Amino acid sequence: MATDPTILAKLEELLAAISGYDDPRRAAGEWKQAYRLLLQAGAPTGLVTGVVGMRDAPGLAGLIDQLRAPAPPAASVVAHDPDTLRKAMQAFRKRLSLTVLDEESTLGRSPLTKGSGGTVAAVTPPADWPDSVWQELVRQGKLRYIGHGFYELAKP
Repeated sequence: MATDPTILAKLEELLAAISGYDDPRRAAGEWKQAYRLLLQAGAPTGLVTGVVGMRDAPGLAGLIDQLRAPAPPAASVVAHDPDTLRKAMQAFRKRLSLTVLDEESTLGRSPLTKGSGGTVAAVTPPADWPDSVWQELVRQGKLRYIGHGFYELAKP
């Protein structure tokens, strides 16, 4: 991810302004601007929220350094044996079918409401297998990643 140099320069200015305060927590306006710029630059939302929420000036400096020189992408791809992939796919299908059955069940619904929810299209995969297994199944075309940790069966 290439970060815009103007955003990095502005973040450096904000860090200097925040460091100029006796108590960095008092720099509310600067922290708000830093929050917006960090999100705009593509920094991980969880890290940004933690650093800005805690008014952590050293953490802000670390985030700026990460944006300046992002970590190289992982070059190694973990190979999984076909049996592991098959079992993970079975567990995924089972979780999907149980989620569909739960959604279609009328036991947990009020008799005063109409209709059911929508159809279940995607679920989070079982945590028994690492993310690399699910990414391999996506690469093979058996699953499709739709975002925010949700996967669905690939269309045939």
